[in-house]
Amino acid sequence: MASAAEQLAANFNVGSFAKATELKKRIWFTLGALIVYRLGTYIPVPGVDATVMGQLLAQHQGGILGMFNMFSGGALGRMTVFALNIMPYISASIIVQLMSTAVPSLEALKKEGEQGRKKLNQYTRYLTVMIAVFQAYGIAIGLENVQSGAAVVSPGPLFLITCVTALVGGTMFLMWLGEQITSRGVGNGISLIIFAGIVANLPHALVSLFQLGYTGALSSFFVLLFLVLAGLTIMFIVFMEQAQRRVVIQYPKRQMGQRMFGGDTTHMPLKVNTAGVIPPIFASSVLLIPVTLAGFMNGKSLPGWLSFLGEELGQGQPLYLLFYALMIVFFSYFYAAVTFNPSETADNLRKQGGFIPGVRPGASTASYFDKILTRLTTIGAAYMVAVCLLPQILISRYNVPFYFGGTSLIIIVSVTIDTVTQVQSHLVAHQYQGLMRKSRGGRKQRIIRR
Repeated sequence: MASAAEQLAANFNVGSFAKATELKKRIWFTLGALIVYRLGTYIPVPGVDATVMGQLLAQHQGGILGMFNMFSGGALGRMTVFALNIMPYISASIIVQLMSTAVPSLEALKKEGEQGRKKLNQYTRYLTVMIAVFQAYGIAIGLENVQSGAAVVSPGPLFLITCVTALVGGTMFLMWLGEQITSRGVGNGISLIIFAGIVANLPHALVSLFQLGYTGALSSFFVLLFLVLAGLTIMFIVFMEQAQRRVVIQYPKRQMGQRMFGGDTTHMPLKVNTAGVIPPIFASSVLLIPVTLAGFMNGKSLPGWLSFLGEELGQGQPLYLLFYALMIVFFSYFYAAVTFNPSETADNLRKQGGFIPGVRPGASTASYFDKILTRLTTIGAAYMVAVCLLPQILISRYNVPFYFGGTSLIIIVSVTIDTVTQVQSHLVAHQYQGLMRKSRGGRKQRIIRR
C-alpha cells in the first residue's frame, strides 16, 4: 500500500507546482548558479595560450586529461579558472570519509552529530586547498614544459603564482557555489556542477556522432543502433540505481501508563549499487595514468615496464578491459565496506529496540546485514562492469565520442534521479503545509461558530 507521501507525489499536477513559491525560488537559484558556473568555464587563466592547450588535449583525448576535461565541462581544454573543477573537493571528501573509519579521533567526530560533521567539513575544506595547490602547481609546471614553453606566454615565477592562484581560487569558488546550491537550491550542488559540465558537451558529442555517420566513417544503421542501445542502457541504469533490498525491521510494543506504544513494522532500504559512481571513476583514473605519462614522454624517457603498460593499457585493449573490470569490482567492495558498517548498524538497531524477524539482535543481525551487503555489492559491481565496459569497446572500436562512456551516463542518470526526488520532496512538503493550514483554518471557523 502506498504511503501518504507517495500518494501526494502521485497526485502532482501543474497547479500544485505553480503554487509552490519556495520551490520555484530554489529552482531559479539553482539555474542561476549553474549559469554562473558555465560562464566561469570560459574565463581563461592569464598567460596561457589556449590554442596550444587545445591541441595538447586533442593529442591526449584518450588519457586522464580527456576524462578530467569531460568532468570540467571543457574548462581544462580551454585552460580556464575552473580547469580543476570540483575534483579536488571530491578527492578530499573521499579521503576524509575513508580516514574517518580508520582514525579513532575522526571516527569519534563522526559520531558527535552536527558539531562533528561541521568539524569534518572544515578538515575537508583544508584538504581541498592542499590538493588543489598541488594539482595547480603540477599543471603550471607542465604547461611551462609543454612544447618548450609554447603554451605559456611568459614563463617564470610570476606565471606560477598567477596560475596556481587562479586555479585554486576557481576550485574554492566552485566548492562554495556547490554548498550554496545544496542549501538554497535543489539537489546536491557538487553533483549538479559535475552534471552540468558533462551535459554541456553532450550536444557536441551528438553532432560528432552524426558527422561520423554523414561522412561514412560509421554506417547509418550503426548510428541508429547505437542511439537505441544508449536509450536501453539509460533505462537499465535507472532501474539499477533505484533498485533496493528492503530489510523488514520490527519494533516491539511497549506500555507506558495506560497507553501502548510501538509495535510498528518498517523497512531499511539497502541500495543495490551501494558504492555509487565512485568505483568507475577511481578505476579509470588509476588506469589512465600510465597512458597519459607515455603520451607525454612519447615512450622515450620511460622505463620499459611503464612503456609496456602505456601500450597495453590503452583504451579498448584486452588488458585494459580486464584490469578495468577487476578494479571496478575491487573499489565496489572496498567503498561499500567503508560506507556501511554492519556491526554499527546492528548495534544502533538494538539500542532503538528494533529487530529483524527471525534474526537474533547483536552479532547475528550484523552477520545478516553483512551477507545481504555482499550479495548486493556483487550485483552492483556486475552492473557497473557491464555498463562501463560496453561503451569502452564502442569508443575504441568505432571512435564513438568519449562523452558516451558508462561513467558519464551513470553520473547523468543518478544526479537526475536525485534532483527529481528532491523536487518531489519539496512538493510533498508544500502540500502537507497547505493541508495543515486548511485544517487549522477549519478548526478556527468551527470555534468561532460555537
